[in-house]
Amino acid sequence: MKPHTIYHQTACFHCGEDCGKHPIISQDKQFCCEGCKMVFEILNQGGLCDYYAISKNPGSSRKIEVRKDKFAFLDDDKIRQSLISYTDETQTHVSFYLPQMHCSSCLWLLENLHRLNEQVIGSKVNFTKKEADIIFNHQQVSLREVAELLTSIGYEPYISFNDMKQAMPGLNKSKIYKLGVAGFCFANIMLLSFPEYLGIDVKEQNLVSLFRYLNLILSLPVFLFSASEFYVSAWKSLKRKFLNIDAPIVLAVFVTFGRSVYEVFSATGGGYFDSMSGIVFFMLIGRVLQDKTYQQLSFDRDYTSYFPIAVTRVNKENEETVALPDIKLNNTLLIHNQELIPADGILTRGSALIDYSFVTGESLPVAKEMGEIVYAGGKQTGSNIEMLVIKEVAQSYLTKLWNRDELKQDKNDNKQSFVHLTSRYFTWGVFAIAAITSLYWSYYDASKIWTSVTAVLIIACPCALLLSNTFTNGNVLRLLSSNKFYLRNAQTIEEIANADHIVFDKTGTLTTGTYQDIEYEGQPLTNLQKKKIALLASHSTHPMSKAVALFLGKKLISKITGYTEEPGKGIEGIVGDDLITIGSKKFVVGTEEMAEETAVYVGIEEKFLGKFIFKNHYRENILPLISQLKKRYPLSVLSGDNAGEKDFLKNIIGDKAHILFHQNPSDKLDVIKQMQDQGKKVIMVGDGLNDAGALKQANVGIAVSDNANNFTPASDAIIEADQLPMLYKFIKLCKINKRVVIASFIISIIYNLVGIYFSVQGNLSPMIAAILMPASSLSILLITFGTSNLAAWKMGLK
Repeated sequence: MKPHTIYHQTACFHCGEDCGKHPIISQDKQFCCEGCKMVFEILNQGGLCDYYAISKNPGSSRKIEVRKDKFAFLDDDKIRQSLISYTDETQTHVSFYLPQMHCSSCLWLLENLHRLNEQVIGSKVNFTKKEADIIFNHQQVSLREVAELLTSIGYEPYISFNDMKQAMPGLNKSKIYKLGVAGFCFANIMLLSFPEYLGIDVKEQNLVSLFRYLNLILSLPVFLFSASEFYVSAWKSLKRKFLNIDAPIVLAVFVTFGRSVYEVFSATGGGYFDSMSGIVFFMLIGRVLQDKTYQQLSFDRDYTSYFPIAVTRVNKENEETVALPDIKLNNTLLIHNQELIPADGILTRGSALIDYSFVTGESLPVAKEMGEIVYAGGKQTGSNIEMLVIKEVAQSYLTKLWNRDELKQDKNDNKQSFVHLTSRYFTWGVFAIAAITSLYWSYYDASKIWTSVTAVLIIACPCALLLSNTFTNGNVLRLLSSNKFYLRNAQTIEEIANADHIVFDKTGTLTTGTYQDIEYEGQPLTNLQKKKIALLASHSTHPMSKAVALFLGKKLISKITGYTEEPGKGIEGIVGDDLITIGSKKFVVGTEEMAEETAVYVGIEEKFLGKFIFKNHYRENILPLISQLKKRYPLSVLSGDNAGEKDFLKNIIGDKAHILFHQNPSDKLDVIKQMQDQGKKVIMVGDGLNDAGALKQANVGIAVSDNANNFTPASDAIIEADQLPMLYKFIKLCKINKRVVIASFIISIIYNLVGIYFSVQGNLSPMIAAILMPASSLSILLITFGTSNLAAWKMGLK
């Protein structure tokens, strides 16, 4: 009996992928492909092999070869000018998005580009944004050559149509400046106020007046500059006839500053400058923390971020690179393998095999022959094709879908946080207490009206309420982002907590988007038959046939006498002495029915033997997630794919679950609208352009981001695919966040009651105010941070 050969996996020295049974050897290093070996040799020649010492197998796989003229469009002056950020007589600055960047080795290599090409003057990496800012001498090296240099070492720049748009404004730092000013002034005012609080020596009474005026001067930047953040917000809410929580804060700031100025000029006291600056300082801390943004993510992407920046146009016998806006009707475009179709058109040359999965959700590539219409957004997966443009980019089916009125509306316009709704009643309550206090003292001692009423308005400032909201939201945003779940803003936390229905896309969301689970059904195949089928399947251009070849394993070491392939239908050939047919049911069997499963049929000598059934590979731990969610939420699945897995989904989600197949993007959007019309608050979880309308329409749209995909549609939140099984815990933390805010709101009310007890009596001293207001703010901060962190720790999120 022949002994079994034990196969040991060998990791590629460059990228870490399995080298297979026949690795490529270079300088005693093993590589999985010629591409990885080439990158190693480039780095070795440039003396940059420390790249491999910093991290183990840091490179990305180079099995997919990049076309040599892929970056020819960068020679176009119009496109080049739209991408560069600065240029002068000798040097040019450009920023490239490099999605392959993932470790410290990447950072080190990209910041040493000058050692590979001396015309690269410098490079600086923004690791969180996965961007490299490169400065190069454009007299010696072109922008195209810089892009090709990056590609040659495994960092192909991702350049989309969206990059031609006007650059986004940089980070608004005004709030940071306001916080800095408020902090500086608050600290110094407190320092100058201590002598008066603690009792200054009689011999130095002349310093009291000096300190008071210094406090007044220090308070002016806080009052006029730092607090403007709240003035603008309160004014906008008043114009909309709505009292948000900033309105009573602004009132407290005005009253505190006005009374303090009066006391200083009348020499009746030192005022409450420390309390006023403290209010603004702590409020700004919470606002800055809550408004933290994730610059490396874009929550507002549209189809332009998915489309290429340029394509190849065939003009008579010549080929030229043309930017997407310059594509006109009746232009002939050359579409290469793995390129996107930018406009609707008619196929004029070649056979197309188009992957529309990211646009429609249909997982099977669609075969198209000459004369048939192809639509924008599909990816050509076969050989080169030519197409005649019948609709410009702006008029294509995909663009019209994106420009639907529902997608232009800002769904956040009518959203109001429950904190702002609560503040409306809070404000009227403060006014009522102030009015009652005024009436009481007008009857008993009119001299105390001014001091008591102003004291009520000062001490009843809802700063603790706002702090409890902003600090808790900010901390939860931080906790979620540390677990790779990024929210657009703090309002999204509340929307997630209020949701009562969850809708999932299937392909690319619940599943990995690639077929990895294959089962054979039919007459048993001998080992020889399996080898013959694998050999023929390996000659096909169709990805499913190639998957069958990999599934069957070792191919027969023999030649195929001859074979013919009909793109998108099947392949037939003579292997050994057998005529083997592989393909669709119609191609192999001769009959065709509505396909509710994805399968490759096989026959030998015109006799049907069986079929290889492809099943979606569901993400790891996705079934436990569904099990948790369905206990507390109604669940739905909207898929653009066929209904081959309907029974499986019903089994895991439940018979009452709303599961729909063959849903195009418009159908998905309309289903979400119908749910909302029934009063449901919907979370939509999707991954592709086909989900963009539904994500935008839903109360909360969550885009699933896979490292293999550079594009995420517009959404309220972005979750990394590996973290999707944690979604239940993330939703639970958002619900806990709301309970923490309510609890801290109750505590802040207690603080206010204590302060009001002193203020209505007209004996609120500056010292009590100076102690009570920071104490309430700091204790709220500790409570919110502590409680939310404890909850996250218990759930394993910290």
